[in-house]
Amino acid sequence: MRILVLSDSHRDRFAINEALLRQPSAEIVVHLGDGADEMEDAAVYLRGKKQVIMVNGNCDWFSNLPARETFSVNGVKVLCTHGYAENVKYSVDGLIEAAVDNGAQLVLYGHTHEQKNEYIDGVYYFNPGSLHSGEYGVVDITDAGIVCIGMNLH
Repeated sequence: MRILVLSDSHRDRFAINEALLRQPSAEIVVHLGDGADEMEDAAVYLRGKKQVIMVNGNCDWFSNLPARETFSVNGVKVLCTHGYAENVKYSVDGLIEAAVDNGAQLVLYGHTHEQKNEYIDGVYYFNPGSLHSGEYGVVDITDAGIVCIGMNLH
């Protein structure tokens, strides 16, 4: 199962559309905040075609989206968060605590605008970077394991 992971689009509707066009096989689209308005608009067109999961970012001032969301794919529990509440600009400690609290094997987060892929104590931590800067990610979850890949629109 392929997951398209987007974050920090900051009103860049073109970048969302471009990432969607480049990853047609993605069955799930995750947006990790700071772009709720434009992702909600895109989600209208994705209904019935792809599962869409969105969380609130620190720049999504009037959004009613949750701060965190969890879901499971092929027996893998995934935690989605923007990352500002976990202070990801300073350390991954808050993410590690959130992963343990939620029993997650994969944590998707944004906020720093930098792609990052780490494996710590059996948990994958993946930041797709800033979509507004052309960065996004894909995660493949199969029986063989989890693969997180940073991608670029440029």
